[in-house]
Amino acid sequence: MQDPTKVIINSYPDDVHLIMKDGRVFFLIGTAHISRQSANLVKEVITKEKPDTVCVELDKKRFKALSEKNRWENLDLKTIIKEKQLSTMIINLVLASYQKKLGEKLGVMPGTELLEAANTAKELNLPIELCDREVRITLRRSWHSMTFGQKLKFLTTGLAGLFEKQELTEEKLAELRSKDVLSEMMEELGKAMPVLKRVLIDERDSYLAEKMKRAKGKKIVSVVGAGHVKGIINHLNNKEPIDLNKIEQIPPSKPITKVIGWGIPTIIVASIFYIGYTKGFSEAGDNAVFWILANGIPSAIGAIIALAHPLTIIAAFIAAPITSLSPLIGAGYVAAFIQAYFKPPVVKEFQNVMSDFNHLTKWWQNRLLKVFLVFILTSLGSVLGTYVGFFEIVRNVFR
Repeated sequence: MQDPTKVIINSYPDDVHLIMKDGRVFFLIGTAHISRQSANLVKEVITKEKPDTVCVELDKKRFKALSEKNRWENLDLKTIIKEKQLSTMIINLVLASYQKKLGEKLGVMPGTELLEAANTAKELNLPIELCDREVRITLRRSWHSMTFGQKLKFLTTGLAGLFEKQELTEEKLAELRSKDVLSEMMEELGKAMPVLKRVLIDERDSYLAEKMKRAKGKKIVSVVGAGHVKGIINHLNNKEPIDLNKIEQIPPSKPITKVIGWGIPTIIVASIFYIGYTKGFSEAGDNAVFWILANGIPSAIGAIIALAHPLTIIAAFIAAPITSLSPLIGAGYVAAFIQAYFKPPVVKEFQNVMSDFNHLTKWWQNRLLKVFLVFILTSLGSVLGTYVGFFEIVRNVFR
C-alpha cells in the first residue's frame, strides 16, 4: 500500500509542510502576506483536508483590523496620544503601509491569505484559533528592546524604504518564499538588528508553535508567514513546553534609561542652582533663559516645518523646556495633542492614511499624518535642545 503521507506531501506545493508529531498531523502553510497564490493555496488545503482546527497567524486585534475596512475611522487619536502610544502606532503604520504598497502592485492586499483561511474555515464550520501574540505587545517589546540609535536607524530605514520604487512580481515572491532565500534574509536581519529579529521573528516562532500545540484535534492546518516556517518546525519538534507568559510581558525600561532620564534634569537644575550660588542670580537667570530657548526654539521649529497650527507651535515652545526636565512625558506628545485638538483629522483622511503614508508630500496634507509629523519633529527638536542646553549649562559650571 502506498504511504498516505507521501500522497499528502506530493499533492501540494513546497510551501505546504507536513509535521507528524505524537499522533497528530500539522499542515504548515508558509505564505507571502501579499500574494494571491498564497490565498488560493490556503483555501485549497483547508477545503481538501477539513482539519479539526485552523490556526492563523493573527491576534484578535489584527483579525478585527483585517476584517473591518473602517478600522482607521474608529481610531481614538486623542486617547492614543494620552496613553503615549503614538510611537508604537507609527511603527505599526510603517510596517502595514510597506506591505500595502507592495500589495497594491500585485492587486492583493496584505493579509488576504489569513482572511481567506478564516473565511474558508467559517464556511466549512471549522474551529479557528488565532495563534499570534498581541501586536501591541510585540511592537512594545520591540521598541523597548532597542537602543535610541537602533530606534533611529529602524525609523529612518523604514521611512526611506517606503519612498523607494520597487518592482515585485509573483515570480519574485515565489523566490522570496523559498527556504534558502528566507533563511538568508533572516540571517541578514539578525546581523543588522539582532534585537529586532529576536522579538519579531524568534519569539513569535515559539509563541505560534506553542499555540499550535495547544490547538484541539489530531489534524491541524496552520497558516503563517513563510519567514516563520523554519522556526515553528523546530519548536514543534521540541517536546519542552514554552512559557507564553514570559514572552507576553512588556519589559520595563532599562535602569540606565531611568538614570539618564532623571539624571540629566537633576544635573541641569542642580547646575543652575550652583551657578546662582557661586556666580550670582543674574548668571543663573541667564542659564535658565538659555535652557528655555535651547529647548523651545528647536521644538517650535519642528512644529513650523510640519506647518502645524499656530497654537501647536506655541505649545511646543512652552512645553519643550518643561517636559525635557521630566522623562514622564515629551514635548512631542503635548504638541501632537494640541494639533489633534485644533486640527482633528476628518473621516476621509483616516480612510486614506495607508496610501498617503507612502507619499512624502501627503504628510503635510493629511491631518492624521500631520499629527505624526508634529510628534516626530517636535520630539527631535526637544531632544536636540536638551543636549545643547545640558552641555552649555554644565560647561558654565566649570568656567
